[in-house]
Amino acid sequence: MKKRVLATLLSAVMLVSLAACGSNGGSNDTGSAGGSTGGSTSGSTTTTTTTTTDSGSSSGALIKVGIINNDPNESGYRTANDADLKAMFTEANGYEASFAYSLKNDEQITAAQKFIQDGVDYLLLSAADTAGWDSVLKDAQDAGISVILFDRTIDADESLYEASIVSDMAKEGETAVNWLAGQGLSEYNVIHIQGVMGSAAQQGRTGALDDKVKAEASWNLVTQQTAEWNAEKAQQIVQSVIDSGESFNVIYAENDDMAKGAVAALDSAGISHGVGKDVIVMGFDCNKWALEELLNKNWNYDGQCNPFQASYIDEIIKTLESGGTISQKTIIMDEKGFDAATITQADVDQYGI
Repeated sequence: MKKRVLATLLSAVMLVSLAACGSNGGSNDTGSAGGSTGGSTSGSTTTTTTTTTDSGSSSGALIKVGIINNDPNESGYRTANDADLKAMFTEANGYEASFAYSLKNDEQITAAQKFIQDGVDYLLLSAADTAGWDSVLKDAQDAGISVILFDRTIDADESLYEASIVSDMAKEGETAVNWLAGQGLSEYNVIHIQGVMGSAAQQGRTGALDDKVKAEASWNLVTQQTAEWNAEKAQQIVQSVIDSGESFNVIYAENDDMAKGAVAALDSAGISHGVGKDVIVMGFDCNKWALEELLNKNWNYDGQCNPFQASYIDEIIKTLESGGTISQKTIIMDEKGFDAATITQADVDQYGI
């Protein structure tokens, strides 16, 4: 926003200078430069007009946003998240948007540095890892670029970003573990399949389970490995445990795709799963197909992770563009957990992504 205000002031000074210097036809010169007559100028990537769009700045220029996200093929959640952002940040809504994707923090940081060099107005970030962002966010701040976090938190001073629209990953983990504890098993032998290590989702969903295992003698981690959100890797992890002959009765997978891969290994081995069966299956994200697995009693639990953050980001940008301030630094998405014993078709239709 600061950079945009400065650019607007400089443009105004230039227009006044042109009008003062032109002894003949001054008003025509001002109009052709994009003044109140509604003229426009075109660049290679950006078109500016004096007509204000719903989400555009008061000057009518497209708002440049650089969006850094995880790979949209990572999961159904991420696909929905990416689609939500792309539907919002369009020229029709007043934006010029550029997207960069990676599951690696260093590659995301490189993308952020490029967006800063390109002179974006806003940097939107879903970080692959919580650490390592202070320096590049300070660079953005020095360049007058506002940073908005979405989907995931980072370990950085709050002064380095305008707002954070995120899920409470720790609460997601606590809700899931509390549900599992409520199943009243005499012994919990858990295959724990983790997401990308260091991500906020992995840390939050792992933390609650780790705490429970440390606190309760009847809780045991048969294995704890990362499948990096990938179904095939999850299937391999579970198959390896099956081949070892070690007993287990819970699969705690940190997203739906990994739960799906785990179930594929169970099916291949003829091991029953779901309500009243040998193995409890737990996932996260609430893909529609995953909630249907709960509805059919093949899975037991799915934790919601709300991917639809674009409208919140748009509202924050509108507030900043109008000169307002953000009163709530962190916005937590409303989420819940679903139990196969109580889920309904209406839940699947409403909450499935």
